[in-house]
Amino acid sequence: MKFVLFLAALVVIFLLAFLVSRDKKGIKFKPIAIMLGLQLLLAYILLNTGVGLIIIRGVSGLFEHLLNYAAEGINFVFGGMAMKGAAPFFLNVLMPIVFISVLIGIAQYIRVLPIIIRFLGFILSKVNGLGKLESYNAVASAVFGQSEVFISVKKQLPYLPEHRLYTLCTSAMSTVSASILGAYMTMVEPKYVITALVLNLFGGFIIANIINPYEVTEQEDIIEIHETEKQSFFEMLGEYILDGFKVAIIVGAMLIGFVALISMINHLFAAIFGISFQMALGYVFAPLAFIVGVPSSEVVKAGTIMATKLLSNEFVAMMDLAKITASLSSRTVGIISVFLVSFANFSSIGIITGAVKGLNEKKGNLVAKFGLKLLYGATLVSLLAAAITGLML
Repeated sequence: MKFVLFLAALVVIFLLAFLVSRDKKGIKFKPIAIMLGLQLLLAYILLNTGVGLIIIRGVSGLFEHLLNYAAEGINFVFGGMAMKGAAPFFLNVLMPIVFISVLIGIAQYIRVLPIIIRFLGFILSKVNGLGKLESYNAVASAVFGQSEVFISVKKQLPYLPEHRLYTLCTSAMSTVSASILGAYMTMVEPKYVITALVLNLFGGFIIANIINPYEVTEQEDIIEIHETEKQSFFEMLGEYILDGFKVAIIVGAMLIGFVALISMINHLFAAIFGISFQMALGYVFAPLAFIVGVPSSEVVKAGTIMATKLLSNEFVAMMDLAKITASLSSRTVGIISVFLVSFANFSSIGIITGAVKGLNEKKGNLVAKFGLKLLYGATLVSLLAAAITGLML
């Protein structure tokens, strides 16, 4: 039965991606099959052994240390306000972008970042059928985060056409940053966090290959920009510090607008129809919850959690899941936990648009143009990860 449901889920997910494909005849099936096979193999290993847990915890621990260093600067400027909890999201989530931006700038300046881009891009592009920059960006998104990653490729942004920018943004929205893995692991079982991280990396490539297929020539695959005038070290520091601050401010502004708008829609919907927009979407998501392996008696509850993530963010949904975990089977908890570990939600459209706009206004406007399609693709990535988890549990 699990295998039948998994096949049904694949058909539905791939069909939903196919319906919005920009070039249905250009879809490359070989890399999709290879990456699906890799997903199945890695999911089996991660969900049935302890392999990878120590490595992921080590990476998460490293970023926790970096965030602690960032907190030193934040506390100095804001007088310990963050420690008192007066503005935790702005100070503890957005402001560290400035420090991460500095580290990215240093890595760029000493020529380490271009080497990493070339290495990761070369290896993954042999598997996914996409460009080297797209391949690098997917891994970088899982390290830097969905807003910071664009700082690491800011030199390439002006040269990217819409279809390549879409793939980069899909990777950013489908993955999660290593800096918050520790926080996720306190809310859901660590093995599900790790599984989602790995599955979403390849899932982003799979869905992008269906929705957004294209060929990248060697001339187009710009992964390093040679600047005519060399900056001094402190000029570079100033540039990346200001870039990080600008991204943080714009992301914050976008979040205020998006979250407020969604809250208004939720309340208006409840006033008119008697149920919240999230609950209504729970019924919409119920069939999807069923095909990814959630037992029929729990699909509405699971669908509501999935809808909560879509409308708000993964943290809110994880907290809601924790409240009803006792009433759900371990199978449902595992499937939904993997689904929740990504940035695929409405507010992320604002975050990614703001991050790109802060670095290149023209490209930021382009991202806003395909924002809903971006969320659509990233949600399919989460569904694919959940379906694979349902097969393995």
